[in-house]
Order: sequence, then structure tokens, then C-alpha cells
Amino acid sequence: MRKKSFSKISFLLIATLLLWLKTYIVYKTSFDIKIENFTQEFILFINPLSFLLLIFGVGLFMKEKNRNRYIFGASIFVTVLLISNMVFYRFFNDFLTIPVLFQTSNMGDLGSSITSLFLPTDLLMFVDLGILYWLLKKPTFRATTVLTRKEKSAYFLLVAAVFFFNLGLAETERPQLLTRSFDREMLVKNISVYNFHIYDAFLQSKTSAQRALADSDNLTEIENYVNANRKVSEEDLKGIAEGRNVILLSLESLQSFVINEKLNGEEITPYLNDLINESYYFENFYHQTGQGKTSDSEFIVDNSLYPLGRGAVFFTNSNNEYHATPEILKNYGYYSTVFHANNKSFWNRDLIYQTFGYDRFFDVNDYEVTEENSIGWGLKDIDFFEQSVQHMDNLPQPFYTRLITLTNHFPFELSEEDRFIDEFDSNSKTLNQYIPTVRYMDEGVKRFVESLKETDVYENSIIILYGDHYGISENHNVAMAKFLGKEELTPFDVVQLQRVPFIVHIPGVTDKNPQTISKVSGQIDIRPTIMSLLGIDTSEQIQFGTDVFSDDKLSFTVLRDGSFITENNVYTRGICYDKETGQPADQAICDPYMEKAKQELNYSDEIIYGDLLRFYQENAEAETETEATEKAEKNK
Repeated sequence: MRKKSFSKISFLLIATLLLWLKTYIVYKTSFDIKIENFTQEFILFINPLSFLLLIFGVGLFMKEKNRNRYIFGASIFVTVLLISNMVFYRFFNDFLTIPVLFQTSNMGDLGSSITSLFLPTDLLMFVDLGILYWLLKKPTFRATTVLTRKEKSAYFLLVAAVFFFNLGLAETERPQLLTRSFDREMLVKNISVYNFHIYDAFLQSKTSAQRALADSDNLTEIENYVNANRKVSEEDLKGIAEGRNVILLSLESLQSFVINEKLNGEEITPYLNDLINESYYFENFYHQTGQGKTSDSEFIVDNSLYPLGRGAVFFTNSNNEYHATPEILKNYGYYSTVFHANNKSFWNRDLIYQTFGYDRFFDVNDYEVTEENSIGWGLKDIDFFEQSVQHMDNLPQPFYTRLITLTNHFPFELSEEDRFIDEFDSNSKTLNQYIPTVRYMDEGVKRFVESLKETDVYENSIIILYGDHYGISENHNVAMAKFLGKEELTPFDVVQLQRVPFIVHIPGVTDKNPQTISKVSGQIDIRPTIMSLLGIDTSEQIQFGTDVFSDDKLSFTVLRDGSFITENNVYTRGICYDKETGQPADQAICDPYMEKAKQELNYSDEIIYGDLLRFYQENAEAETETEATEKAEKNK
């Protein structure tokens, strides 16, 4: 484009330059994007340019007096989008997706969790807008001349050239880039946070059409895969808890790094440490949640399916057909409940629990909540457990129930009188406050179990405790490194920090022969494990988990971002690590598991997006009919 043409769009170019530089600064200061070489850094630097030129270029089709106003308005819109991603990333260590935006009904309950994520330095995000507003008032920029058709064509050819240059370079650096939709960091690093949102919109339209186009044939291939990988427990534990109540404790934000750990000579989780010595404890157990966090863990535990890579199943697919645990247990006389002292609509629970087949949801209206017994997100854990036991003692038995705690939730607020341990001392307020709230939750669990022992429920139950998701994100890696006594955290360390406690306590059984089990497992294995302990056959169910007590269980689990863990290795961010050394290993060692990890995530997504379980009964009846025909032929 000629010099004269540039002068016609000087305001547009200044706006592009300012927002381009601002985006790159945000990349480097607010997002933890791993850069391995100069090419990746160059791609990161140029990737916002094509989008900014395109969105501002729309103004070239407007009348002269409206063009600069549009560019200024577009700058505000893009800035708000960038700030939204910044704030979201500070806690979730992730980028916004369209399904997350559908979860706005949660926003009213977030309260201090959101406000604590804003920083005074965020005001700097508006500096460029101030400059543009000042230029907008200058006479030099008010009268803009019309571009000719050739000049507009040249401009958009430049936009296309920049985009395809960026994409070509990214594909060279990371082949099959656009097939890795679950790896949002990879996409943002290569095509920009803005183009990622366009791609996300494309994925949203694609998944919306998936249900309408699905049929029973889509389910058959998945059934064959699940059946081929099914493992049945031959352990003595199979059926050992037949007829017992099942009590699940979903422990908010609890990670394994605090278990059996001390601060200033005091145990962080003294009761859980003691309980482990009377239980089966899985030290290599991982959460597998995505953007749905606690709701994702509930979905996994009740269905043995993976959560979605974008948004939360509880919102996006709450009307699907599921074969959840409460529905299955109903056939065995079980009454199912959930105890959670929060609004029933939060995470759309009031609807999804009906879909899963729960008989009763004890929400905040079933609890006595006052200013004295609540903080942060609501009712304190100790009071929650004390009131829940009273409700539980009146439930018809056998029952299947889950209790979801609240106190150990970001931003980890706690009254001074409830502190049983000092804060950690680091540059992270979040990690510092996390330690006392974990200790408080531990005290709550202790009082719950002790109260339960005073009823007839305890001896006739199995108690399963698990961490629902991480509490400390990668944004606090410097402080975490200090806590763990390391100089810095590698991607390998980050994956290992996704371990959460998984404790199986069976009164009269595990206290006589407690065990710490090192086999790799994840939340997806909880349902088949429970069913096996109850002696219930789920071999006909579609589930991706495996009974953790099965001798044949593969020591393997896959995380929602595509990372996976085997007995000896960890694969994450394109690198295969040796677990013993924590150092990169030969990629060929991880290759045999890569297809399995990707296949399971894709199959689970297909089930959810296509609502494929509505065809399950149809397939089962067809198989029964085929078997009957074959049997009749043999009898002839």
C-alpha cells in the first residue's frame, strides 16, 4: 500500500499498534504461556495482528465520520475481552470459552471470588483507550478520506497474508494444531487469544449440530472400544460392602501435596493422615476436571465419563440421557441424595440432579445459615457436617449420598477463631490462606466421622473421600516451588500437583488391613470401584473407568487437557517425562498411550455432544435380539 493510503488509515494503524502491543504485554505478564524457542516467541508476538487488522478493517466500509468511532468502539470491545480472559485466567489458569459464558447464572454467587481477582494494575489496560480518545478529538484525525476499491482490496489481502503466514508458521511448529481443541494454551500461543475465540465459536456451532446428526451407529463403535478395554475385579474386595450405604465426601480444592505434610512442625491434615492409616489410600490418584471444576468432578464420579473440554456438562448438556449411579442404584433399593449448603441453581444442580436420578437435594434452604456460622461461599464446613449428620440419620437405608464442602474454596477466607494452623509465608496470598482453610476442612471431616459413629449409619456404610479439583493454579508456581522446596516448577511438577486424595474407608475392613496403593488412577475410576465394592455388575454399562482394585487395571489415567500419566511416565505439553527423575524421556516411551488418551476423550465427547446414551437401550435390545436369533439357529 502506498504512503498516501497509509495516511488515510493512520487512526486505524495507531489503534492496531497500541492494541497489538497491549496484547503481547498481557501474554507475557498475565498468561503462563510456555515458550521453548525463538520461533514460538515470534509466533506469539505476531499472532494478534491479523485479527486486529480484520476487526478494525471493517470500519473501512463505513462513512468517514463513523469510521474512527467504530474503531474506538471496537478497541473497547477487544480490551474488555482481553481483561475478561486475564481475570478468568488468574484463578482457572484457562481461557474463556463460549460454554463458560452460558454459566452466567453462577456469577451472582461468586461474590468475593471475582472481586479478589482484580488488581489495581488492571487500570493500565485503559491507557491506550485514553490515547485513542484524545486522538479522536484532534482535527487531524476527524476528517478521514475514502479509500478506493483497490486500496481496500490491498488492505484485506495484507490481512489474509498475515493470517496465513501466522497459521503456516504455527502448523510447522505444531502440526495438526487445530485438531487439539482441548489444548487451549497451544491454540492461544499459535493463533492468538482472539482467533481462538473465533475458532471456539466454530466448535460451538459444530457441537450444536452433533446431536441432530447422531444415530445409534455412533454408539456402536464406542461400545466396542469400552468392551474391549473392560477389566473385571477378581479381588476379595468385590462385593465386600454389599448392601452398605455409600457416603462420598467431595473435598473442595484439596490437593495431595498437603497430605502428611507439616508447616512449622504442625500437620496440615492431621485427621486425614490418621484416617489414611485405617483405609485404602491411593497416592497416585488424579482429578480430571475441566472448566466445570466441582460440577465436572460430580459428573465424572456419577457417570465414569470425561467432562467436556469446553464449559461444563451441567450447563451445556443437562437434558441428555445419562445412566448415572443414582439411577442404577435405584434398581437395588438405594435412596440417593446430595448435601450442599449452596443455592440449588448454582451449576444448574437442581436440573442435572433430576436427570441423574437423585431422590433429594439438601441445598442451602435445608440448613440454618447465620452470619456467625458462615464465611466466604457460605456455611462453614464444621457446621455443614454437623447439620448434615442430623439429616443423614433420618434417610432411608441403604442410601447413596454425596456431601460437598465449601470453606476451602478460593479466595480461602477464614475467621481468626477458626484457624488451627498458621498461614504459609510466601508471595502468594492465595497459597498462604489455603493452608488454614485446608486445616479447617480437615477438622470438619473429623467431627463428621465422629458424629457419624454415634449413629447406626457408620458401621453400615463405606466412606469415600476425594479432592474435587486443584485449589492452587499455575499462577502461584513460584510460591508452590518454595513450599515444595524446589527452585522452580516444571510442566512435570504441575501435572504431579493435579494429584488429589482418594481414600476408601470401610469400617470393620480397612481398619484391620490399611494399604497405600501406588497404582495410577483417576476420578473416572470411582464409579466402577464403588459398584464392585457393592457387588453390582456394571459390565453392560458404558464407562471409561476401571475398578481400582482389579489386578488387570492399567496404571494409566488421562487429564482433560490431554496430558496422561502411566506407571513410569508423565506426558504433558508435547513432552514425555520420566517419573523417577522428572526429566524428559524418549518420546517413543509415551507414544503407545497417546492414541488411547486422545481416543477416550474424543469418544466421551461424542457421547455427550451427540446425546448417544439415548440409543443405548435400542442397541442393547438389538444385541439381545441378535443373540436370540443365533441361539435359535444353533438349536435347529
